[in-house]
Amino acid sequence: MDDTSLVNECLKGNSRAQKALFDKFAPKMLSVCLRYMKNTEKAEDALQDGFIKVFVNLLNYKNSGVLEGWIRRIIVNTCLDELKKNKKLLLNISVEEVEYKLESNDFVQEQMMADDLMKLIQDMPAGYRVIFNMFAIEGYAHQEIATQLGISESTSKSQYLRARAYLKQRIEKR
Repeated sequence: MDDTSLVNECLKGNSRAQKALFDKFAPKMLSVCLRYMKNTEKAEDALQDGFIKVFVNLLNYKNSGVLEGWIRRIIVNTCLDELKKNKKLLLNISVEEVEYKLESNDFVQEQMMADDLMKLIQDMPAGYRVIFNMFAIEGYAHQEIATQLGISESTSKSQYLRARAYLKQRIEKR
């Protein structure tokens, strides 16, 4: 069943279509949640909350874009809301609190498995992790990040640089 038919059936209250929509997108969206949340349990909670929002707001989906992108945006916003609600988004960590170094030849070891990288991202301080995910993985501009998180654009940029350096340092230690 294509996405348009799936959405239409969900809007009619077809529980099989709702399950099919969840089954189709949940694995990808769980990986999105895992990048933002500290552990699997919190990621699964965010995923569930996000899909509740997806189904509640499905009437607002206009078929003008890719359904997966629309769902991803809701999931990311749900994760951000959860982090804000729990006050775990620490955006003003001082430079002295995190050892890091910046070099121009950043690289990632070829043998590093995706799970190892995911673990390193999850271990980042919350502020670093959120901005790193939004900029490097989700493709938000620093101005968009600043607006979404209620911070300055320069804070977003500096947190991203710190996150990169933090990640690079952890990779080099391996």
